Amino acid sequence: MVASSRWRRVAVPAVTAAAALTLTGCLQNPDASGGSAGQAGLGEPEEGDGQVTILGAFGGDEEAQFNASLEEFTAESGIAVNYVSDQDFTNTIQVRVNAGDAPDIGLFPQPGGVFNMAADGQVIPIDEFLDYDALNSSLVPGFLDSARFEGRVYAAPMRMAVKSVVWYPRQAFEEAGWDAEPETLAELDALAEQIEADTGTPPWCIGWQSDQATGWVGTDWVEEYMLRLHGPDVYDDWIFHRIPFDDERVVAAIEAYGDLANKDGNVLGGSTGILNTPFADAMTPAFDDEPGCYLMRQGNFATGFFPAEIQENLDEEIGTFIFPRAEDGYDGQPILGGGDLAASFSYDTDTNEVMRFLTSPEFGGPWAEAGGWLSPHTTFDAERYPDETTRGIAQMAVEADVFRYDGSDVMPREVGSGSFWTGMVNFQNGSQTAQETAEAIESNWPVTDDAAADEEGQDQ
Repeated sequence: MVASSRWRRVAVPAVTAAAALTLTGCLQNPDASGGSAGQAGLGEPEEGDGQVTILGAFGGDEEAQFNASLEEFTAESGIAVNYVSDQDFTNTIQVRVNAGDAPDIGLFPQPGGVFNMAADGQVIPIDEFLDYDALNSSLVPGFLDSARFEGRVYAAPMRMAVKSVVWYPRQAFEEAGWDAEPETLAELDALAEQIEADTGTPPWCIGWQSDQATGWVGTDWVEEYMLRLHGPDVYDDWIFHRIPFDDERVVAAIEAYGDLANKDGNVLGGSTGILNTPFADAMTPAFDDEPGCYLMRQGNFATGFFPAEIQENLDEEIGTFIFPRAEDGYDGQPILGGGDLAASFSYDTDTNEVMRFLTSPEFGGPWAEAGGWLSPHTTFDAERYPDETTRGIAQMAVEADVFRYDGSDVMPREVGSGSFWTGMVNFQNGSQTAQETAEAIESNWPVTDDAAADEEGQDQ
C-alpha cells in the first residue's frame, strides 16, 4: 500500500531525530523550564486534511465508549476521527508501519512496541506537539516514564489500569471488625493471620489459571514486591535489564511472594489450587454466605468477573485498599498499573490536535460514566466515575508516590510473556526455587546487538 504524504514527510526527520538521540543521549530535558513542543526541530506541522485515523486493540463496548468520548471534540473541532479495532494490534501495527501504511495514531496496550518503533525512528516524540511539563504535572506521578526511550518520551497515556488493589467482602469485614486499611506489608500479614484465627479459613484468594497465559498473575505479584522492597529506581533497572534477572533483590521479591502464597493455610486450595483456579474465579468463594477466602490482590478490571449481583451492588458488597508499602523497603507508597499509550505517526495539525485531546484530562468522560475506564490524570473529574469503588481505586493512584508500568509488559516478549510466565509456574508448583527461577529467566533474556558486540570485544 502507498504511504500517506504525511507519513512520508515525517519519516526522514523522525529517523534523523532518532540518530541524533543515539549520539547526544537525550534531546529532551524533562526538568527543563521550557517544556513546550517542537524542541527537536521538526518545525511547523503541515496542515491536516480533516481526517485522523487511529488503530487500537479494544473493541465492542469499549470501542463504542471510546467513540462516544470523542463526539463532542469532533463536533467542535471539525476533525473526523476514524477508529479501527484490531485484536492483533501488536503485529498489525508493526506490519503497517514497516509497509509505510501507518495510522496517524496508534493506541498501544504495552510500551514495548513503542520502544521498538522509537528505536527505528518510526514514531514522533511527544515533545514535538505536546507541552511536556504541563502534561506531566497532571498525570499520576511516574506514568509518563512508561514510554521513555533513551531519555525521550514517545507516547502519552490515554487510559490507566490500577493493579495494586486488594479486594475484600465488605459485610464480612464489617461484622468481624477487621482492619480494612493496613498501612504496611507487616500489617497486611497480621490481618491475614487474624482472619485465619477468627474463622479457620484461608485468608487469601489467588488464582492463576489462564490457559496458555498461566503465570501472568505471578509476574504481577513479583512486580508488586520489587516496587515495595526496592523502590522504583531498582525496579526500572530490573525491567530494562540494567541489573540481571537473577540479582539477589529479584530473588528476594520472588521469595517474598512465596512466603505469602506457600504458607500453610494462607491461600484457598494451597499451591495446587493457585495454579488450577481460573484467575477470573479466584474471589468467587469470598461471596458465599460463609466465605471460603477473603482477600484478593488484582487489578481494577476484576469487577467484570464478579457475580452479577455483586456488580449491581458494588459499593455495598466490596471493599478495597491499596496493596501496602514495605515498612523496611521503599520509603513511599508505589502503585503498579498499566494502560493504553497514544503514539503519533503523523505530524500535522489535525493529528496533533487529536493527540492533545486524547491525552488530556478532558478526554474520557462518557467512558468513565459507563464504567471500565480510569483516567491517568490526577485532575480528572472523579464524579464522572459510576460508583464509590471506582472513585476510590482512582484515588489510590492519585495519592500514590509513584506509578510504575507492569514490568512484564515492558520486558522483551521472550521474557515478559514467555520465560517469566513459565518460570513463575515452575516456582509455584515447587519444581524450582526462587534462585533457580530467576537464573532460568536470566538465561533466556535475549542478547542485543550491543551486548553481543560487548561480549565479542571482551573475548578478544
